[in-house]
Amino acid sequence: MTTMLLANVPATRRGSGAPTAIFRDVTPNLFTTVMGTGIVATAAATLPVQFVGLRVFATIVWASAAFVMIALTVALAVHWTVHRVHALAHAANPVTVQFYGAPPMALLTVGAGAELLGGDILGNATAMAVFATLWTAGTVLGVLASVTVPYLMITTHDHTDVAALPAWLIPVVPPMVSASTGALLLPHVAPGQGRSAMLVGCYALFGLSLVVGMLTVALVYGRLLHRGAPAAQAAPTIWITLGIVGQSVTAAVLLGNDAALVFTGDDATIATGLRVFGIVHGLVMGGFGVFVFALAAAVTMRSLRREPSFSMSWWSFTFPIGTCVTGATALGGALGSAAVDAVAVVLYVVLVSAWAVVVARTVCSLTSTHAPRVGAR
Repeated sequence: MTTMLLANVPATRRGSGAPTAIFRDVTPNLFTTVMGTGIVATAAATLPVQFVGLRVFATIVWASAAFVMIALTVALAVHWTVHRVHALAHAANPVTVQFYGAPPMALLTVGAGAELLGGDILGNATAMAVFATLWTAGTVLGVLASVTVPYLMITTHDHTDVAALPAWLIPVVPPMVSASTGALLLPHVAPGQGRSAMLVGCYALFGLSLVVGMLTVALVYGRLLHRGAPAAQAAPTIWITLGIVGQSVTAAVLLGNDAALVFTGDDATIATGLRVFGIVHGLVMGGFGVFVFALAAAVTMRSLRREPSFSMSWWSFTFPIGTCVTGATALGGALGSAAVDAVAVVLYVVLVSAWAVVVARTVCSLTSTHAPRVGAR
């Protein structure tokens, strides 16, 4: 669809040869690099096992993610300003438009990193201001994406032979990221109605994302059973289904822990109930996560053996695994379980290994004179 729309655009309007031509093919899927890099940093900051050099490594990774986020935000703004026809064509594409859920998650991930790690560079007050700003912007954009993208799918996209794709989850997950990162912001909100509203809002974001997300996961699972595995290059996107699992565990447990800051005295039993809910949700979704992890790994390995060529879909490995690290860390802390803590550490090793491979392949793709533009889909 994008190709058809752009075919009718005169070359002069496409920006060919102009200084801004490099911004013509900027697409929102590039923000998955920020998500995948930022989660490496935030997961390290909360890991139950800390060792010398880990925080320094996490801080450097977070700063890198923040730099890339700023660069991509500027590039996407120029893209919409100078190459509006291309931008509208991307928004009309039923696959590319899904990735407009990625920029909000990038903002939220970098914002959480500012709270956990940014104080060492920016100072605590500035880091908190950055976190609050990015959380607010990411939450607003994430809610807009979670409603607007499905609306466009329902009202404007071609429905001929439509099959559910794992990418359909991308605009659905941002509110869940807002819920989990909002749990980090909640203790810094002044006690009273403001803090209570923040907790209620985070649970509402949790519910929005969880219900729609699980409905979408069911559609994707049905599609896989009836139509088989996706094309080899798209196979890594199956990991996106793991993101809603790990992120929901992180949100449920952390919000349950924070409930005691709001419900006190005669209402303390509510806080206890929410904390129990978070733990039970974490245990149940953890079991489901094992199934999704194993299935995604098996399908991906099968596809990569057939066609190991790199594409931007490889970034689908990183953020979902990272959410499982943060989920296991939160659940292990709530349960006081050394076994769950060990799972978090093992998953973090898997995360860093996958991230290192994907970063290396991305750099090779960018520096190769024969490589396709990684921004195009």
